[in-house]
Amino acid sequence: MDGPTFSPRLRDMNLDTKDQRVCSECVDDEFLRTKIEEDGHDAACFYCARDGRTFSVDQMADLVRSALPELFDRIDLNPPDDAGGWHSKGQPVADVLNGAGIGYLATEDILRVLAERHRMEQGEIGSEANPFDDKARYVRKDSVDAWDFEGDWFDFERSLKTEARYFNRRAEATLASIFDGIDGHRTIGGRPIVAEAGPGTELAVLYRARVFHSEKRPDQEIGPPPASFAAAGRMNAAGIAVFYGATDPSVALAEVRPPVGSKVLIGCFEVIRRLSLLDLEALEAIVSERGSIFDADYIRRLKQAEFLRGLSKRFSKPVMPDDQPRDYLRTQAVADFLATMDDPPLDGIIYPSVQIGYLRPRRILAPGADKRNVVLFHKSARVQCLDIPEGSEISVSDDSFWPPLFGYSDDYAGSLIDAPEAKYAVTEKVPKAAPPADSDDAHLKFSSLEVHFVNGVTLSTRSSQVLRHREQP
Repeated sequence: MDGPTFSPRLRDMNLDTKDQRVCSECVDDEFLRTKIEEDGHDAACFYCARDGRTFSVDQMADLVRSALPELFDRIDLNPPDDAGGWHSKGQPVADVLNGAGIGYLATEDILRVLAERHRMEQGEIGSEANPFDDKARYVRKDSVDAWDFEGDWFDFERSLKTEARYFNRRAEATLASIFDGIDGHRTIGGRPIVAEAGPGTELAVLYRARVFHSEKRPDQEIGPPPASFAAAGRMNAAGIAVFYGATDPSVALAEVRPPVGSKVLIGCFEVIRRLSLLDLEALEAIVSERGSIFDADYIRRLKQAEFLRGLSKRFSKPVMPDDQPRDYLRTQAVADFLATMDDPPLDGIIYPSVQIGYLRPRRILAPGADKRNVVLFHKSARVQCLDIPEGSEISVSDDSFWPPLFGYSDDYAGSLIDAPEAKYAVTEKVPKAAPPADSDDAHLKFSSLEVHFVNGVTLSTRSSQVLRHREQP
């Protein structure tokens, strides 16, 4: 932008530089132009002589001073190069402001006001180079500082653990700020922040696992437990029944951490209603938006996006059993907040599985290849009842135990590779045809079952030698 035509008539007014007026027509930045139109005063523009809505140069200097450190880093001139000349990276501060939509004439006056402010603040003892003179160079930051959100999250965690856990207004306000307009963010490749599950989607079935030891019929307890039996978990407090599932049966199996010798029932559930799930891994792929450097809300959105990129790791980091009662407080509180959020309305969360590898490679661009956990909030966790009529006789047969307990011999030594196929069967003798299952408020339909007999557990680890250092006083 070359700037408007200079007006000698207004220059003769001998105005103090900070009191000179800039009209909305003398800036290219759309946000800044709108702000001047809405909040400015009617006056003659010092730079184009037109009457209109204006800001003073002093007001413009306030905006510049707030915007620069948020989005730009100031760098020093580099040492001389081999040819003896000085070279530098970045842009002069005047070019930064002009590129942001302020004309050169107004930019010079704005920088003059800012330089004078800096000199007055530094006083005689100040030695810091003036950040608004001709030598100052600026580069756009690769990422903004999300400390505002980081600090709020730290206070949120501390408040839950030490102040109030249930009616916590501070925690509610923090979460409202973090998740405000979350579905409006864009991601690399256009992956949605809120994933759809259910009929006609890629996520049409979910898997849920349960460890059992006895030969009683296990499939009646494969769904979420009644509230009176619901234990506290990563995403729910005790007494609140939710549906913990996975997108893949191997993930469901790993999440229950079965002991050797146990049996694991894995149920497949058809999602019969459309569900909206917050995809935490998609948050890692949020791209920075474009906007005006003078827009405080734009800067807030950039900080929010930077914080959200790391939210997935906060949710899925391993928690040791002894630490679960305290460390699960934050994820439980977030899940409760999201379950009651209206914009956007959510039915659950889809998030990475700790058990299949904490330091896993990023898969954010290939959602079909993800093996993830899913939690459905209480309102969306109802499973359609099994169609078993009253009076049915149920029997279970399990011929999985091999080798036999009695008569063991060396013939059975070695691995279980040559063992016969294990069979687990449930027989139902029904007196009559079952009525149609009630599905008025169900979101999931029981589809199929599979029993896994746990013969061994494989661990994936990293190792390090213990290095001993001895220091003497």
